[in-house]
Amino acid sequence: MDAEDPRIDTQLVHAGEPRPRIEGAVVMPVFQSSTYEYGGQGRYDDVRYLRLNNSPNHVALHDKLAAIEGAQAALVASSGMAAISTTLLSLLRPGDHLLAQRTLYGGTHDLVTELLARLGVAHTFIDAEDPSGWAAALRPSTRAVYVEALTNPLLQVADLGAVARFAREHGLVSLVDATFATPVLLRPIALGFDLVLHSATKYLNGHSDIVAGAIAGSAARIDEIRHTLNLLGGSLDAHACGLLHRGLKTLGVRVRQQCATALAVATRLAEHPAVARVCYPGLPSHPGHARARELLHGGFGAMLSFELHGGVEAAQRFTAALRLPVDAPSLGGPESLVTRPALTSHAGLDPELRRRLGIADGLVRMSVGLEDPRDLIDDLEQALR
Repeated sequence: MDAEDPRIDTQLVHAGEPRPRIEGAVVMPVFQSSTYEYGGQGRYDDVRYLRLNNSPNHVALHDKLAAIEGAQAALVASSGMAAISTTLLSLLRPGDHLLAQRTLYGGTHDLVTELLARLGVAHTFIDAEDPSGWAAALRPSTRAVYVEALTNPLLQVADLGAVARFAREHGLVSLVDATFATPVLLRPIALGFDLVLHSATKYLNGHSDIVAGAIAGSAARIDEIRHTLNLLGGSLDAHACGLLHRGLKTLGVRVRQQCATALAVATRLAEHPAVARVCYPGLPSHPGHARARELLHGGFGAMLSFELHGGVEAAQRFTAALRLPVDAPSLGGPESLVTRPALTSHAGLDPELRRRLGIADGLVRMSVGLEDPRDLIDDLEQALR
């Protein structure tokens, strides 16, 4: 192995760690200090202050995240939505136009259709799986294109290579929310994307105990976004930085195990007579399966969604009968979680719009955790009975 280019599991453990180690500490200490001695910095954003996202804990995290994404620089924020909103507010001005994937996480959808619209930023939703209609959606004012690597909650697989090429050809900034894929399965920078975003609350941390966001890209773009983040005040506190730093070290082993279990769960659900449909890109029946095989490396993700015969009533009985998965929003932790997006992640969308997007009221989304797959499948089957 080339010491200059270690593989991702090695980067997760060693990239960004201070050299020499601070007082010999093997684990990066948490610096519970809001301010630091002035060191002659010339720019406001470089003054050592916790809100300015440049504490030792921030710096170590930024270096580790940049390494695992294959990016020049990275930045952490106080939540995934802080990362998304700050990035879009850094890039877009009144009068600009954004192309966005039609099926987005509910919070991102509301950000685009409500807040950005109030600020004078127009948008057009596109089918990110079909490049044929993208050119017709362009305007002279189009500045960026925003997609999700695996959509929430239907697990659609965008044509990411085509998105990145389209953006370059038309002078657009390309952004992708890669939360569901993680850097273990997908490195969008290598595909040509300008910026990669994550809700680090999920897999990057992996323990369901903090809220955080992450952004990676070129040094110039990250510097611009950090200035906006510093003005908005969406900094991640030192203790949360330390927990995220810890969580990242086990990202590879966690995600691979969760992917393997998710494939087993999705396969069994697809065979069960009580299940009407399963959305999981690892299944050959999934419309995006071939593209997922091409794009993702090491698994198909640990998220899946499904509908039961019997709709909402059946979904309610099913979730109430589960013993292992917790009926709760969010994802990416060691415990399996189930939720109905119509009540949580996409509750803010108009019901008719949800139906048009394919998000049925009875759709169940599952985040597969680290339980033994046999126990998890046994529990799902007893709940289906």
